[in-house]
Amino acid sequence: MSRYLFPQDYMADPSAHVFNDKIYVYPSHDWDSGEAFDDDGGHFQMKDYHVLRIDGNPMEADVTDCGKILDVEDVPWAEKQMWDNDVVEVNGKYHLIFAAKDYNGVFRLGVAIADRPEGPFIPQADPIRKSYSIDPCVFKDDDGAIYVYFGGIWGGQLQWYRDNKALKDEYLPTGKEPAIPARVARMTPDGMQFSEMPRPVVVVDEQGQPLTADDPHRFFEASWMHKMYGKYYFSYSTGDSHLLCYAVGDNPYGPFTYQGVILNPVVGWTTHHSILEYHGHWYLFHHDCVPSHDTTWLRSVKVAELQVDKDGKIHTLE
Repeated sequence: MSRYLFPQDYMADPSAHVFNDKIYVYPSHDWDSGEAFDDDGGHFQMKDYHVLRIDGNPMEADVTDCGKILDVEDVPWAEKQMWDNDVVEVNGKYHLIFAAKDYNGVFRLGVAIADRPEGPFIPQADPIRKSYSIDPCVFKDDDGAIYVYFGGIWGGQLQWYRDNKALKDEYLPTGKEPAIPARVARMTPDGMQFSEMPRPVVVVDEQGQPLTADDPHRFFEASWMHKMYGKYYFSYSTGDSHLLCYAVGDNPYGPFTYQGVILNPVVGWTTHHSILEYHGHWYLFHHDCVPSHDTTWLRSVKVAELQVDKDGKIHTLE
Protein backbone atom coordinates (compact mmCIF):
# COMPACT_ATOMS: atom_id res chain seq x y z
CA MET A 1 0.00 0.00 0.00
CA SER A 2 1.20 3.48 -0.84
CA ARG A 3 -0.33 6.92 -0.95
CA TYR A 4 0.24 10.10 -2.93
CA LEU A 5 0.58 12.83 -0.33
CA PHE A 6 -0.26 15.93 -2.33
CA PRO A 7 -1.61 15.14 -5.81
CA GLN A 8 -2.59 18.80 -6.33
CA ASP A 9 1.00 19.74 -7.15
CA TYR A 10 4.24 18.22 -8.44
CA MET A 11 6.87 17.71 -5.75
CA ALA A 12 9.84 15.36 -5.34
CA ASP A 13 12.85 14.40 -3.19
CA PRO A 14 10.87 14.33 0.08
CA SER A 15 12.81 14.76 3.35
CA ALA A 16 10.50 13.79 6.23
CA HIS A 17 10.91 14.61 9.94
CA VAL A 18 8.87 14.65 13.12
CA PHE A 19 8.69 18.00 14.90
CA ASN A 20 6.19 18.61 17.73
CA ASP A 21 4.61 15.18 17.06
CA LYS A 22 3.70 16.18 13.51
CA ILE A 23 5.33 14.97 10.31
CA TYR A 24 6.87 17.65 8.10
CA VAL A 25 7.91 16.79 4.56
CA TYR A 26 10.38 19.07 2.79
CA PRO A 27 10.31 18.33 -0.97
CA SER A 28 11.71 20.02 -4.01
CA HIS A 29 9.04 21.72 -6.14
CA ASP A 30 8.77 20.58 -9.75
CA TRP A 31 7.34 22.64 -12.58
CA ASP A 32 7.45 22.55 -16.37
CA SER A 33 10.13 25.11 -17.23
CA GLY A 34 10.29 24.16 -20.91
CA GLU A 35 13.98 23.26 -20.68
CA ALA A 36 15.08 20.28 -22.79
CA PHE A 37 15.96 16.94 -21.18
CA ASP A 38 19.67 16.31 -20.69
CA ASP A 39 21.88 14.01 -18.61
CA ASP A 40 22.98 16.92 -16.41
CA GLY A 41 19.45 17.61 -15.20
CA GLY A 42 18.94 20.90 -17.04
CA HIS A 43 15.21 20.10 -17.23
CA PHE A 44 15.00 20.29 -13.42
CA GLN A 45 14.70 24.06 -12.92
CA MET A 46 13.05 24.17 -9.48
CA LYS A 47 12.88 27.70 -8.10
CA ASP A 48 11.30 27.47 -4.63
CA TYR A 49 10.48 25.17 -1.72
CA HIS A 50 7.23 24.32 0.05
CA VAL A 51 6.64 22.22 3.18
CA LEU A 52 3.90 19.66 3.73
CA ARG A 53 2.51 19.00 7.22
CA ILE A 54 0.83 15.70 8.13
CA ASP A 55 -1.26 15.65 11.29
CA GLY A 56 -1.15 11.95 12.16
CA ASN A 57 -0.67 8.60 10.42
CA PRO A 58 0.88 9.48 7.03
CA MET A 59 -1.06 6.70 5.33
CA GLU A 60 -4.39 8.40 6.05
CA ALA A 61 -4.13 11.76 7.83
CA ASP A 62 -4.77 15.14 6.24
CA VAL A 63 -1.85 16.76 4.40
CA THR A 64 -1.47 20.55 4.41
CA ASP A 65 0.71 22.57 2.09
CA CYS A 66 2.05 25.24 4.44
CA GLY A 67 3.07 27.34 1.47
CA LYS A 68 6.31 28.63 0.02
CA ILE A 69 9.15 28.69 2.55
CA LEU A 70 12.04 29.88 0.37
CA ASP A 71 12.46 31.26 -3.15
CA VAL A 72 15.64 31.33 -5.24
CA GLU A 73 15.19 35.10 -5.63
CA ASP A 74 15.65 35.43 -1.85
CA VAL A 75 19.08 33.72 -1.86
CA PRO A 76 21.86 36.21 -2.67
CA TRP A 77 24.38 33.63 -3.90
CA ALA A 78 22.02 31.28 -5.81
CA GLU A 79 21.04 31.71 -9.46
CA LYS A 80 18.83 28.67 -10.18
CA GLN A 81 18.01 24.97 -9.74
CA MET A 82 16.95 24.66 -6.11
CA TRP A 83 17.27 20.90 -5.84
CA ASP A 84 16.99 18.65 -2.80
CA ASN A 85 16.83 20.07 0.75
CA ASP A 86 16.55 18.89 4.35
CA VAL A 87 15.79 20.43 7.75
CA VAL A 88 17.21 19.95 11.25
CA GLU A 89 16.34 21.56 14.60
CA VAL A 90 19.28 23.47 16.14
CA ASN A 91 18.89 25.19 19.53
CA GLY A 92 15.18 25.80 19.02
CA LYS A 93 15.57 27.06 15.45
CA TYR A 94 15.02 25.15 12.22
CA HIS A 95 17.83 25.03 9.69
CA LEU A 96 17.05 24.25 6.07
CA ILE A 97 20.10 22.92 4.21
CA PHE A 98 19.58 23.14 0.45
CA ALA A 99 21.40 22.74 -2.85
CA ALA A 100 21.38 25.33 -5.64
CA LYS A 101 23.62 26.53 -8.46
CA ASP A 102 25.61 29.68 -7.93
CA TYR A 103 26.27 32.27 -10.65
CA ASN A 104 29.28 30.25 -11.86
CA GLY A 105 27.11 27.22 -12.57
CA VAL A 106 28.48 25.32 -9.56
CA PHE A 107 26.23 23.54 -7.08
CA ARG A 108 26.72 24.61 -3.44
CA LEU A 109 24.89 23.95 -0.19
CA GLY A 110 23.23 26.79 1.66
CA VAL A 111 21.55 27.39 5.02
CA ALA A 112 18.27 29.15 5.74
CA ILE A 113 16.78 29.56 9.24
CA ALA A 114 13.23 29.72 10.62
CA ASP A 115 11.54 29.94 14.00
CA ARG A 116 9.00 27.24 13.09
CA PRO A 117 9.08 24.04 11.02
CA GLU A 118 6.58 25.68 8.65
CA GLY A 119 8.97 28.53 7.89
CA PRO A 120 9.40 30.97 6.30
CA PHE A 121 13.17 30.44 6.14
CA ILE A 122 15.66 33.32 5.96
CA PRO A 123 18.76 32.43 3.88
CA GLN A 124 22.32 33.16 4.83
CA ALA A 125 24.18 35.50 2.48
CA ASP A 126 26.78 32.92 1.45
CA PRO A 127 26.86 29.15 0.88
CA ILE A 128 28.45 26.75 3.36
CA ARG A 129 32.24 26.94 3.08
CA LYS A 130 33.84 23.78 1.62
CA SER A 131 30.45 22.64 0.24
CA TYR A 132 29.85 21.32 -3.25
CA SER A 133 27.46 19.01 -5.17
CA ILE A 134 23.82 18.26 -4.25
CA ASP A 135 21.28 16.26 -2.21
CA PRO A 136 21.98 17.17 1.43
CA CYS A 137 20.63 14.93 4.19
CA VAL A 138 20.99 16.37 7.70
CA PHE A 139 21.24 13.77 10.46
CA LYS A 140 21.25 14.57 14.18
CA ASP A 141 22.75 11.75 16.24
CA ASP A 142 21.70 10.79 19.76
CA ASP A 143 24.51 12.91 21.23
CA GLY A 144 23.29 16.01 19.38
CA ALA A 145 26.06 15.99 16.77
CA ILE A 146 24.83 17.02 13.31
CA TYR A 147 26.13 15.47 10.09
CA VAL A 148 25.42 16.45 6.49
CA TYR A 149 25.52 13.69 3.86
CA PHE A 150 25.59 14.93 0.28
CA GLY A 151 26.63 14.32 -3.30
CA GLY A 152 25.40 13.20 -6.69
CA ILE A 153 27.12 12.36 -9.96
CA TRP A 154 26.33 13.46 -13.53
CA GLY A 155 24.27 16.65 -13.05
CA GLY A 156 25.17 16.62 -9.36
CA GLN A 157 28.81 17.40 -10.32
CA LEU A 158 30.46 15.03 -7.80
CA GLN A 159 32.68 13.62 -10.58
CA TRP A 160 34.37 17.03 -10.77
CA TYR A 161 35.91 16.62 -7.29
CA ARG A 162 38.55 14.44 -5.68
CA ASP A 163 39.76 14.81 -2.08
CA ASN A 164 37.57 17.93 -1.82
CA LYS A 165 39.44 19.67 -4.62
CA ALA A 166 37.97 20.61 -8.00
CA LEU A 167 39.42 18.75 -10.99
CA LYS A 168 40.33 20.33 -14.30
CA ASP A 169 38.32 17.62 -16.05
CA GLU A 170 35.54 15.44 -14.70
CA TYR A 171 36.36 11.79 -14.05
CA LEU A 172 33.80 8.98 -13.93
CA PRO A 173 35.27 5.61 -12.94
CA THR A 174 34.32 2.57 -15.01
CA GLY A 175 34.33 -1.21 -14.68
CA LYS A 176 35.94 -2.57 -11.53
CA GLU A 177 37.24 0.79 -10.34
CA PRO A 178 35.80 1.85 -6.96
CA ALA A 179 32.58 3.83 -7.41
CA ILE A 180 32.46 7.53 -6.53
CA PRO A 181 31.29 7.77 -2.90
CA ALA A 182 28.91 10.21 -1.26
CA ARG A 183 30.36 12.70 1.21
CA VAL A 184 29.71 13.43 4.89
CA ALA A 185 30.80 16.31 7.11
CA ARG A 186 30.06 17.05 10.74
CA MET A 187 28.61 20.53 11.27
CA THR A 188 29.57 23.14 13.81
CA PRO A 189 27.34 23.18 16.93
CA ASP A 190 25.46 26.21 15.60
CA GLY A 191 24.52 24.28 12.43
CA MET A 192 25.96 26.92 10.12
CA GLN A 193 29.20 25.49 8.70
CA PHE A 194 31.14 22.26 8.27
CA SER A 195 33.47 21.71 11.21
CA GLU A 196 35.73 19.48 9.10
CA MET A 197 36.56 18.69 5.52
CA PRO A 198 34.00 16.32 3.95
CA ARG A 199 34.86 12.62 4.10
CA PRO A 200 33.97 9.81 1.66
CA VAL A 201 30.99 7.62 2.57
CA VAL A 202 32.25 4.21 1.47
CA VAL A 203 29.80 1.38 0.77
CA VAL A 204 31.50 -2.03 0.86
CA ASP A 205 30.50 -5.61 0.06
CA GLU A 206 30.52 -8.53 2.53
CA GLN A 207 34.27 -8.92 2.00
CA GLY A 208 34.87 -5.28 2.92
CA GLN A 209 35.70 -4.18 -0.63
CA PRO A 210 34.22 -0.91 -1.98
CA LEU A 211 31.39 -1.36 -4.48
CA THR A 212 32.66 -0.87 -8.01
CA ALA A 213 31.52 1.50 -10.73
CA ASP A 214 29.80 -1.28 -12.69
CA ASP A 215 27.82 -2.54 -9.68
CA PRO A 216 24.10 -1.70 -10.11
CA HIS A 217 23.90 -1.13 -6.34
CA ARG A 218 26.60 1.53 -6.12
CA PHE A 219 25.90 5.09 -4.93
CA PHE A 220 24.70 7.69 -7.43
CA GLU A 221 22.79 10.36 -5.42
CA ALA A 222 20.07 10.95 -2.79
CA SER A 223 21.80 10.11 0.50
CA TRP A 224 19.68 9.43 3.57
CA MET A 225 20.74 8.45 7.09
CA HIS A 226 18.60 6.98 9.86
CA LYS A 227 19.37 4.99 12.98
CA MET A 228 17.69 1.73 13.88
CA TYR A 229 18.52 -1.01 16.41
CA GLY A 230 21.68 0.89 17.36
CA LYS A 231 23.04 0.80 13.80
CA TYR A 232 23.48 3.53 11.20
CA TYR A 233 21.52 2.98 7.99
CA PHE A 234 22.90 4.79 4.94
CA SER A 235 20.44 4.61 2.03
CA TYR A 236 20.75 6.09 -1.44
CA SER A 237 19.67 6.06 -5.07
CA THR A 238 21.63 4.15 -7.69
CA GLY A 239 20.62 6.62 -10.43
CA ASP A 240 20.74 4.96 -13.83
CA SER A 241 19.89 1.51 -12.41
CA HIS A 242 16.88 3.12 -10.67
CA LEU A 243 17.03 1.40 -7.26
CA LEU A 244 16.92 2.58 -3.67
CA CYS A 245 19.51 0.62 -1.69
CA TYR A 246 20.80 0.56 1.88
CA ALA A 247 23.97 -0.26 3.76
CA VAL A 248 24.63 -0.52 7.51
CA GLY A 249 27.50 0.70 9.67
CA ASP A 250 28.56 1.15 13.29
CA ASN A 251 29.19 4.90 13.22
CA PRO A 252 28.11 7.97 11.20
CA TYR A 253 31.21 7.88 8.99
CA GLY A 254 31.05 4.22 7.98
CA PRO A 255 32.19 2.19 6.19
CA PHE A 256 28.71 0.87 5.45
CA THR A 257 28.18 -2.72 4.41
CA TYR A 258 25.70 -3.18 1.56
CA GLN A 259 22.52 -4.97 2.65
CA GLY A 260 19.93 -4.83 -0.11
CA VAL A 261 17.28 -3.02 -2.12
CA ILE A 262 14.59 -0.94 -0.41
CA LEU A 263 12.58 -0.02 -3.50
CA ASN A 264 12.58 -1.47 -7.01
CA PRO A 265 12.39 0.87 -10.04
CA VAL A 266 9.38 3.18 -10.23
CA VAL A 267 7.87 5.09 -13.16
CA GLY A 268 10.22 7.99 -13.86
CA TRP A 269 13.99 8.31 -14.16
CA THR A 270 14.87 9.57 -10.68
CA THR A 271 14.45 7.84 -7.33
CA HIS A 272 14.83 9.84 -4.13
CA HIS A 273 13.57 9.18 -0.62
CA SER A 274 13.64 9.53 3.14
CA ILE A 275 12.90 7.07 5.96
CA LEU A 276 11.02 8.01 9.12
CA GLU A 277 9.77 6.34 12.30
CA TYR A 278 6.42 7.61 13.58
CA HIS A 279 4.50 6.11 16.50
CA GLY A 280 6.33 2.78 16.26
CA HIS A 281 6.03 2.35 12.47
CA TRP A 282 8.61 2.95 9.76
CA TYR A 283 7.70 4.80 6.56
CA LEU A 284 9.38 5.33 3.20
CA PHE A 285 8.74 8.69 1.51
CA HIS A 286 9.66 8.83 -2.18
CA HIS A 287 8.33 9.96 -5.55
CA ASP A 288 7.33 8.67 -8.96
CA CYS A 289 5.96 10.00 -12.27
CA VAL A 290 2.74 8.02 -12.63
CA PRO A 291 0.41 11.07 -12.32
CA SER A 292 2.40 12.99 -14.97
CA HIS A 293 2.44 9.97 -17.33
CA ASP A 294 6.20 9.45 -17.02
CA THR A 295 7.20 13.10 -17.43
CA THR A 296 10.41 12.75 -15.48
CA TRP A 297 10.63 16.40 -14.35
CA LEU A 298 7.05 16.36 -12.98
CA ARG A 299 7.13 14.04 -9.98
CA SER A 300 4.66 13.28 -7.19
CA VAL A 301 5.47 12.54 -3.54
CA LYS A 302 4.34 9.23 -2.05
CA VAL A 303 4.53 7.36 1.25
CA ALA A 304 4.50 3.63 1.98
CA GLU A 305 4.93 1.71 5.22
CA LEU A 306 8.17 -0.25 5.49
CA GLN A 307 8.36 -3.79 6.83
CA VAL A 308 11.43 -4.30 9.01
CA ASP A 309 12.48 -7.62 10.57
CA LYS A 310 13.61 -7.85 14.18
CA ASP A 311 17.18 -8.25 12.95
CA GLY A 312 16.94 -4.90 11.12
CA LYS A 313 16.50 -6.24 7.58
CA ILE A 314 14.30 -3.99 5.41
CA HIS A 315 11.90 -5.78 3.06
CA THR A 316 12.01 -4.69 -0.59
CA LEU A 317 9.01 -2.69 -1.83
CA GLU A 318 7.68 -2.92 -5.38
